[in-house]
Amino acid sequence: MTVPARPAPRRVLLLGGTGEGRRLAVTLAAEAGLDIVYSLAGRVRDPQVPPSCRVRIGGFGGPAGLADHLRAERIDAMVDATHPFAARMSAAAAAAAAATGVPLLILNRPGWHERPGDDWRRVPSLPAAADLVDRFTPARPDGNDGEPGQAPRVFLTTGRTDLALFADQHRPWFLARCVDPPTGTLPPRLTVILARGPFDVAGETELLRRHAIDAVVTKDSGGTMTAAKLTAARDLGLPVIMVDRPSTPPGVPLVTGVEAAAHWLTALPTEPTNGFAALLESS
Repeated sequence: MTVPARPAPRRVLLLGGTGEGRRLAVTLAAEAGLDIVYSLAGRVRDPQVPPSCRVRIGGFGGPAGLADHLRAERIDAMVDATHPFAARMSAAAAAAAAATGVPLLILNRPGWHERPGDDWRRVPSLPAAADLVDRFTPARPDGNDGEPGQAPRVFLTTGRTDLALFADQHRPWFLARCVDPPTGTLPPRLTVILARGPFDVAGETELLRRHAIDAVVTKDSGGTMTAAKLTAARDLGLPVIMVDRPSTPPGVPLVTGVEAAAHWLTALPTEPTNGFAALLESS
């Protein structure tokens, strides 16, 4: 009796760099019939990687380079689990998926939501946040506006690559928290602390008090790893300049949880994708 050949595992390119991406990689590693490649941009010196799948570190060379990679590696599906603010990578993934026919899913954790007592100043972009900081005047202890021109003390948690946007501001004093040391053009009045989350409310409250912070600047990253600073700011009555997320590429399905992403992958048809089929026909 002829034993039917076991189908080759479906190869999945998982664009990671978030806690959700790592958890999805671990979840999928237990699934039979999936070959997971976890990809990182390589911007963090000591990245956290899942132990249960192959890891790729480095860029692709834009949408065309990513499309070439999908064809060369015979990728059957792709999940974009990058940071919610990695707009360029998400756009490249959408363009490459459209060019190759490889199914693409975005895994994007929910953003944060204001609660009673919050004082959020929402802005559409990081340049808009920098402009608001440049005009910001700290409140006096009695809650009234301070003197015009008074130097604010600002806690920046937008990431080391965005510090250059504040480099021409000489009035504010900045406290920036990064995973790796920042490089390039930096604000003249800057103190940097190196730390990786998760952070707790007690620690964040002590940090804000110790440095006499007047305002917090952050991206609407969502999740629990760094949310404690928002609770600390609320408890201390501090304003938070919140940068809104960029839009995701139109027409690409999006889920907000690891379980839903795993279900999407396991429910895909077992036939090769359009891009894989074209590669087979041309070989």
